Amino acid sequence: MHGRISVKSDVYSFGTLVLEIMSGQKISSFGTKEETEGLLTYAWKNWNDGTASNLIDPSLRDGSTNEIMKCIHIGLLCVQENASDRPTLASVVVMLCSENVTLPAPSKPGFFMQNSNILEASSSQEHHSGSTESDQPKIKLVPLTRNDVSITELYPR
Repeated sequence: MHGRISVKSDVYSFGTLVLEIMSGQKISSFGTKEETEGLLTYAWKNWNDGTASNLIDPSLRDGSTNEIMKCIHIGLLCVQENASDRPTLASVVVMLCSENVTLPAPSKPGFFMQNSNILEASSSQEHHSGSTESDQPKIKLVPLTRNDVSITELYPR
């Protein structure tokens, strides 16, 4: 989120990759433009609803359902919102290799998107510090209510 690489961000990336493999979908191109739901949200909702099998790529359906569900479970553990709740990669290896390990219940993933429209708003208040309006960069604020993050887009002069 802040551009800092850490062990926990590596785990998050690994979990995202696992969910992409299990679903056969890229996180960057999941769904359609009209949908606001991303791959992580889709995986989380299906996991909570007990329909995680909806996430499985059809080409994997001939494989062991237990192993596939275990991978989805581990993927969701790796993308939990709170970084301290995410497992280490060493514990992920133990989870993947062991048949008798009990996996904890995952919590909501980071960047969970709820069904809401993206609101666009332009700042109507401009601050002038002795310069003309054309000297000021145009700023467009786009609040994203689906994950409580806002993006500021700067437009060149």
